[in-house]
Amino acid sequence: MDLVCPAGNFQSLKKAVDNGADAVYIGMKNATNARHFAGLNFTPKDITRGINYAHSHQCKVYCAINTFPRQQHWKVWANAVDQAMDLGIDSLIVADCGVMDYIRHKSDSFPIHLSVQASATNIEALNFYHQNFGIRRAVLPRVLSLAQVTHLAKHSPVEIEVFGFGSLCIMAEGRCYLSSYITGESPNTQGVCSPSSHVRWEENDGVLKSRLNNLLIDQYEPHENAGYPTLCKGRFEVEGSTEYAMEEPTSLNTMDIIPELLSAGVAAIKIEGRQRSPAYVATVTDIWRRTIDHAKGKPTQITTTDKDKLSSLSEGKQTTIGAYERSWQ
Repeated sequence: MDLVCPAGNFQSLKKAVDNGADAVYIGMKNATNARHFAGLNFTPKDITRGINYAHSHQCKVYCAINTFPRQQHWKVWANAVDQAMDLGIDSLIVADCGVMDYIRHKSDSFPIHLSVQASATNIEALNFYHQNFGIRRAVLPRVLSLAQVTHLAKHSPVEIEVFGFGSLCIMAEGRCYLSSYITGESPNTQGVCSPSSHVRWEENDGVLKSRLNNLLIDQYEPHENAGYPTLCKGRFEVEGSTEYAMEEPTSLNTMDIIPELLSAGVAAIKIEGRQRSPAYVATVTDIWRRTIDHAKGKPTQITTTDKDKLSSLSEGKQTTIGAYERSWQ
């Protein structure tokens, strides 16, 4: 079971590698990746530097080209593929069939990992991508139960990767229209949910308000932690009561079910968080390296302090195993 860790910049990549990641995943400074925030991601020079550092420590580097190109901007995605392959990336994480087809016209064997944005949740979908584009691994959406993940891992024609820790999306990943509804810009094409150009912060009398395209998403008292404004995690007045209408800020943490995922044959655990700091990446990578090693029977320990650290780094200071606990599925 590999540990795949996020890197929004070179320092985060270095922290992930130094703390035991088997692979890191990055994105380029354009809309071809689903974390297209200002100040994040890699230039070609950064990618070369990152690959050299990671490979010198026996760590792989994956590049996410996992948004969906529009016809008039196709060359941006094609150029991203060309650049990543020429620079020596170990694998491309892809969601769009056209991008996969382009890769296969360049190479019959270059490793393609199916992005979570492709929203493949069943054997038929995995067979389709394997037979038509020769994918080697699929990242499953965070909407499946443990029984469903186990079934896929045992019958899939390709390796299975699942998210183990980080921000939790309750939507059908790759198919969410909420951001588009408010901003007119799709995360599937623009590369980011809640584009920063539409985000506004206001502070009055100690109360911090967050707005997305002028819609009030949430407001925070001085003692509350403020989260990045996304529509699915906003607080709204519903039938006279103000509450999280769709999803509370919380993070996924599968630490307690790693033995089951390992036994099921899951090939890799992915840590979410390319938008997070190098310090976050270092702490989470270290704890998860020891978690996976412990599940494999190696002499490592996970303490209560480690679990408390993960909780403190989680959205809303709370964690869940999400859809994994759906006993009826």
